[in-house]
Amino acid sequence: MNKVFLIGNLTRDPETSTTSSGVQLCRFSIAVNRAYANAEGVRETDFFNITAWRGLAERCGKYLHKGNKVAVVGSVQIRNYESNGERRTSVDIVPDDVEFLTPKTGDSSTSLDSEPNATASAPSTSTKVAELEPVEDSDLPF
Repeated sequence: MNKVFLIGNLTRDPETSTTSSGVQLCRFSIAVNRAYANAEGVRETDFFNITAWRGLAERCGKYLHKGNKVAVVGSVQIRNYESNGERRTSVDIVPDDVEFLTPKTGDSSTSLDSEPNATASAPSTSTKVAELEPVEDSDLPF
């Protein structure tokens, strides 16, 4: 199984383009902090190249900006190619889903309201958490 789950911040603004056959793509990279610190006590960061396609590419290009926090769910794709006679390898993440984690601002250019059917969504800052009532141990099924 080839499945990747990443949460990180965009390191640059997304770059959108269209293939010769008319398919839209969007490339961006995210920085993901490691869960542990190195020997000097510093948490290292990994950088991942993301390539989104079609409708997801359009939404990412339209709503994402450098510094935005996103969750990416997808797969790893490894490409081999030659450049100036040298064999090179490129590792990309191809997302199935990108969730926008940076809250919306008052700026209309980053609002998701104009895209009612957007798969990716930003959490609302006004979300209320319902209070939970305590459960007796005797009511648990295990």
